[in-house]
Amino acid sequence: MKKEDFCPIRDILDKTADKWSLLVLYPLRENEVQRFSELQKAIPDISQKMLTQTLRRLEDMSLISREAYPEVPPRVEYRLTELGHSFMANIEPLVGWAIENRDRCLG
Repeated sequence: MKKEDFCPIRDILDKTADKWSLLVLYPLRENEVQRFSELQKAIPDISQKMLTQTLRRLEDMSLISREAYPEVPPRVEYRLTELGHSFMANIEPLVGWAIENRDRCLG
């Protein structure tokens, strides 16, 4: 791998290899559309602030889309974009590997 090939890898990992990004993306892969409260239930130990920040970052990366409906109370839905589906298709093998090898890696 050439030195210049590391920059895009580093850039993507900087934004997606945090504690929450994959945990937010995974429920969106399984269920096409999720509301904020559904995502919060799917990831019970994430704070509202951290979920909001993570959703904004993933939206800025074009991995998810956000649609707000002018209702009372407001309804906001999140879904994977085409780019998000492509990203998750490449992450799925890693998720499977992590589940399969968790005990071996963490003792």
